[in-house]
Amino acid sequence: MTPPPFDIRQFRNALGRFASGVTVVTTCYQGHAHGMTANAFVSVSLAPPLVLVSLDNRAYMHRVLPETGRYGVSILSEDQETFSNHFAGRTVAGMHIPFTERMGVPLLEGAMAWFVVQVVDAHPAGDHTLYIGQVEHFEARDDRPLLFYAGKYQQLRAAAAKPTPFPQDEFSLFSIGNIDPPIT
Repeated sequence: MTPPPFDIRQFRNALGRFASGVTVVTTCYQGHAHGMTANAFVSVSLAPPLVLVSLDNRAYMHRVLPETGRYGVSILSEDQETFSNHFAGRTVAGMHIPFTERMGVPLLEGAMAWFVVQVVDAHPAGDHTLYIGQVEHFEARDDRPLLFYAGKYQQLRAAAAKPTPFPQDEFSLFSIGNIDPPIT
Protein backbone atom coordinates (compact mmCIF):
# COMPACT_ATOMS: atom_id res chain seq x y z
CA MET A 1 0.00 0.00 0.00
CA THR A 2 1.53 3.35 -1.07
CA PRO A 3 1.15 6.23 1.38
CA PRO A 4 -0.56 9.36 0.03
CA PRO A 5 1.74 12.16 -1.19
CA PHE A 6 3.15 14.27 1.63
CA ASP A 7 1.36 17.63 1.65
CA ILE A 8 3.62 20.30 3.21
CA ARG A 9 0.74 22.78 3.64
CA GLN A 10 -1.40 20.23 5.48
CA PHE A 11 1.63 19.27 7.59
CA ARG A 12 2.10 22.93 8.54
CA ASN A 13 -1.62 23.22 9.38
CA ALA A 14 -1.41 20.13 11.60
CA LEU A 15 1.61 21.57 13.43
CA GLY A 16 -0.41 24.76 13.94
CA ARG A 17 -2.76 22.81 16.18
CA PHE A 18 -0.13 23.05 18.90
CA ALA A 19 -0.67 26.34 20.77
CA SER A 20 2.52 28.19 21.60
CA GLY A 21 3.71 31.41 23.10
CA VAL A 22 5.34 34.06 20.96
CA THR A 23 8.90 35.28 21.45
CA VAL A 24 11.28 37.72 19.86
CA VAL A 25 14.83 36.39 19.63
CA THR A 26 17.42 39.19 19.64
CA THR A 27 21.16 39.67 19.37
CA CYS A 28 23.58 42.55 18.98
CA TYR A 29 25.58 42.38 15.76
CA GLN A 30 28.03 45.06 14.62
CA GLY A 31 26.65 47.45 17.22
CA HIS A 32 22.98 47.09 16.20
CA ALA A 33 20.09 45.17 17.70
CA HIS A 34 18.59 42.51 15.44
CA GLY A 35 15.53 40.44 16.17
CA MET A 36 13.08 37.92 14.78
CA THR A 37 9.76 36.49 15.89
CA ALA A 38 9.86 32.83 16.89
CA ASN A 39 7.43 30.45 18.52
CA ALA A 40 9.90 27.55 18.40
CA PHE A 41 11.35 28.14 21.88
CA VAL A 42 11.52 25.47 24.58
CA SER A 43 13.18 24.72 27.85
CA VAL A 44 15.73 21.91 27.57
CA SER A 45 17.16 21.49 31.07
CA LEU A 46 16.86 23.01 34.53
CA ALA A 47 20.34 21.96 35.67
CA PRO A 48 22.19 23.34 33.84
CA PRO A 49 19.62 25.93 32.71
CA LEU A 50 19.32 25.34 28.96
CA VAL A 51 16.86 26.61 26.36
CA LEU A 52 16.52 26.08 22.62
CA VAL A 53 15.42 28.20 19.69
CA SER A 54 14.85 26.78 16.23
CA LEU A 55 15.83 29.14 13.40
CA ASP A 56 15.10 28.80 9.70
CA ASN A 57 18.38 28.47 7.82
CA ARG A 58 17.29 31.32 5.51
CA ALA A 59 16.81 33.74 8.42
CA TYR A 60 19.23 36.61 8.94
CA MET A 61 19.44 35.63 12.63
CA HIS A 62 20.77 32.21 11.58
CA ARG A 63 23.64 33.94 9.76
CA VAL A 64 24.64 36.27 12.62
CA LEU A 65 24.04 34.13 15.70
CA PRO A 66 27.13 31.95 15.18
CA GLU A 67 29.21 35.16 15.19
CA THR A 68 27.61 36.81 18.22
CA GLY A 69 27.32 33.58 20.26
CA ARG A 70 24.64 35.11 22.47
CA TYR A 71 20.96 35.81 22.14
CA GLY A 72 18.05 37.14 24.10
CA VAL A 73 14.52 35.80 24.25
CA SER A 74 11.63 38.12 25.07
CA ILE A 75 8.37 36.28 25.78
CA LEU A 76 5.67 38.63 24.53
CA SER A 77 2.62 39.69 26.49
CA GLU A 78 -0.79 39.83 24.82
CA ASP A 79 -0.49 43.56 24.09
CA GLN A 80 2.72 43.12 22.06
CA GLU A 81 1.22 41.66 18.87
CA THR A 82 2.57 44.66 16.90
CA PHE A 83 6.14 43.74 17.88
CA SER A 84 5.56 40.13 16.87
CA ASN A 85 4.39 41.28 13.44
CA HIS A 86 7.27 43.72 13.08
CA PHE A 87 9.94 41.13 13.81
CA ALA A 88 8.16 38.61 11.57
CA GLY A 89 8.79 40.90 8.60
CA ARG A 90 5.62 43.01 8.63
CA THR A 91 7.53 46.15 9.53
CA VAL A 92 5.94 49.50 10.22
CA ALA A 93 7.99 52.46 9.00
CA GLY A 94 9.01 54.77 11.84
CA MET A 95 7.90 52.36 14.57
CA HIS A 96 9.79 52.88 17.82
CA ILE A 97 11.16 49.62 19.22
CA PRO A 98 11.62 49.96 22.99
CA PHE A 99 14.74 47.89 23.64
CA THR A 100 16.32 47.45 27.02
CA GLU A 101 19.60 45.67 27.60
CA ARG A 102 20.80 43.01 29.98
CA MET A 103 24.41 41.81 29.94
CA GLY A 104 24.96 43.42 26.53
CA VAL A 105 21.98 41.68 24.89
CA PRO A 106 18.98 43.68 23.59
CA LEU A 107 15.54 42.65 24.86
CA LEU A 108 12.06 44.08 24.31
CA GLU A 109 10.70 46.32 27.05
CA GLY A 110 7.34 45.20 28.37
CA ALA A 111 7.88 41.51 27.65
CA MET A 112 6.65 39.18 30.36
CA ALA A 113 9.94 37.29 30.58
CA TRP A 114 13.52 37.80 29.40
CA PHE A 115 16.35 35.34 28.97
CA VAL A 116 19.97 36.13 28.13
CA VAL A 117 21.58 33.07 26.62
CA GLN A 118 25.07 31.88 25.62
CA VAL A 119 25.04 29.47 22.66
CA VAL A 120 26.56 26.15 23.74
CA ASP A 121 25.57 23.95 20.80
CA ALA A 122 23.95 24.07 17.37
CA HIS A 123 22.31 21.17 15.57
CA PRO A 124 21.34 21.30 11.89
CA ALA A 125 17.84 19.84 11.53
CA GLY A 126 16.42 19.86 8.01
CA ASP A 127 15.73 23.44 6.93
CA HIS A 128 16.30 24.77 10.48
CA THR A 129 19.10 24.85 13.02
CA LEU A 130 18.50 24.22 16.72
CA TYR A 131 20.49 26.62 18.89
CA ILE A 132 20.89 25.36 22.44
CA GLY A 133 21.97 27.97 24.92
CA GLN A 134 22.80 28.23 28.59
CA VAL A 135 20.76 30.86 30.39
CA GLU A 136 23.02 33.48 31.97
CA HIS A 137 20.27 35.79 33.22
CA PHE A 138 16.47 35.84 33.34
CA GLU A 139 13.64 37.99 34.64
CA ALA A 140 9.90 37.34 34.66
CA ARG A 141 6.71 39.05 35.70
CA ASP A 142 3.08 38.00 35.79
CA ASP A 143 1.12 39.04 32.73
CA ARG A 144 -1.07 37.51 30.05
CA PRO A 145 0.93 35.92 27.20
CA LEU A 146 0.52 36.43 23.48
CA LEU A 147 -0.40 33.02 22.06
CA PHE A 148 -0.30 31.61 18.55
CA TYR A 149 -2.67 28.87 17.41
CA ALA A 150 -3.84 27.72 13.96
CA GLY A 151 -2.04 30.60 12.25
CA LYS A 152 -3.64 33.31 14.39
CA TYR A 153 -2.88 35.23 17.55
CA GLN A 154 -4.91 34.12 20.53
CA GLN A 155 -5.41 35.16 24.13
CA LEU A 156 -6.03 33.24 27.32
CA ARG A 157 -9.58 33.16 28.55
CA ALA A 158 -10.29 35.22 31.64
CA ALA A 159 -10.99 32.10 33.73
CA ALA A 160 -8.35 31.36 36.33
CA ALA A 161 -5.97 28.54 35.57
CA LYS A 162 -6.53 25.34 37.51
CA PRO A 163 -3.74 24.65 39.98
CA THR A 164 -1.82 21.45 39.52
CA PRO A 165 -2.36 18.87 42.28
CA PHE A 166 1.44 18.41 42.32
CA PRO A 167 3.01 21.84 43.06
CA GLN A 168 6.55 20.53 42.55
CA ASP A 169 5.66 19.82 38.90
CA GLU A 170 4.02 23.14 37.95
CA PHE A 171 6.65 24.02 35.34
CA SER A 172 7.74 20.65 34.11
CA LEU A 173 4.73 18.40 34.58
CA PHE A 174 4.72 17.18 31.01
CA SER A 175 8.46 16.85 30.52
CA ILE A 176 9.14 14.79 33.64
CA GLY A 177 6.45 12.16 33.33
CA ASN A 178 6.98 9.03 35.38
CA ILE A 179 10.76 8.79 35.70
CA ASP A 180 10.85 5.41 37.41
CA PRO A 181 7.61 3.62 36.56
CA PRO A 182 6.47 0.93 38.94
CA ILE A 183 6.76 -2.63 37.72
CA THR A 184 3.40 -4.33 37.56
